[in-house]
Amino acid sequence: MTDTTLWVPVALSTSIEPGTSAGTKIDGAEYVVWRDDGGKAHVWEDRCPHRGMRLSFGFVRGDQIACLYHGWRYDTGGQCRYIPAHPDLEVPQTIKVPTFAATERAGIIWTAPEGADAADLSALSETAEAIRSLYLDLSANASLLAVTAAPPEGYRPVPGVPDTVTLQGNGTTVLIAAQPRDASRTALHITVTANTSAAIRRDLILWATDLRNRLESQTTEAA
Repeated sequence: MTDTTLWVPVALSTSIEPGTSAGTKIDGAEYVVWRDDGGKAHVWEDRCPHRGMRLSFGFVRGDQIACLYHGWRYDTGGQCRYIPAHPDLEVPQTIKVPTFAATERAGIIWTAPEGADAADLSALSETAEAIRSLYLDLSANASLLAVTAAPPEGYRPVPGVPDTVTLQGNGTTVLIAAQPRDASRTALHITVTANTSAAIRRDLILWATDLRNRLESQTTEAA
């Protein structure tokens, strides 16, 4: 986990639908983000303890996620509950996937070490609408500096939580949260105040696309 802030963004809430999973990285380490059929989001180490297969390749059934390789199933606490090759086996409690705290705020799924205080995100709105996620070949700090150097027209930066940029303008609040995938790659997850007009959302999507294109062009020229 990053040392700069307790909570790290890992995905837009809308990108992980009930019954689905996706792999991601934080500082080079691999994680699976999945949502059970009841709608609760989970963030775990992306590795089945059996043979090391990524759980993000598996499938979600109800409140369990199963490994694609041999079908070992794990409950929401990370505990293995069923091994298809040994259906009558009482699974040892030692077969467990490392799990991390997960919460949702401002339209983003966040993770942190177990025992984290969700109040650390209390400055953010409870709900928001997704704009998009940008995947950039820049460090998290450089990515956020690029946002503040060229915000959408009519918006200005305001104080916010660490490792994010908050912009206000046109009667809305835009949040850009940085996920450090590794030292030189970052995902920026962008959301806007709930119930924002379609026109404003469209303009923000165009701004985000233009920002990505400009940064990619600069990276190509530098190479």
